[in-house]
Amino acid sequence: MIALGVILLVVGLLTGLGLLTTIGVVLAAVGLAMWVLGSVGRAVGGRRHYW
Repeated sequence: MIALGVILLVVGLLTGLGLLTTIGVVLAAVGLAMWVLGSVGRAVGGRRHYW
């Protein structure tokens, strides 16, 4: 999810499409939040870790 968010963010910035940039930022932020929660031992989506 983080990788997809970064890819969409870069494509959105290169093409000037604000929608892709926004979606990329949201996906990257959600992916980072899940990663941090999984790293501290909190179950994310029924799993003990998220990667």
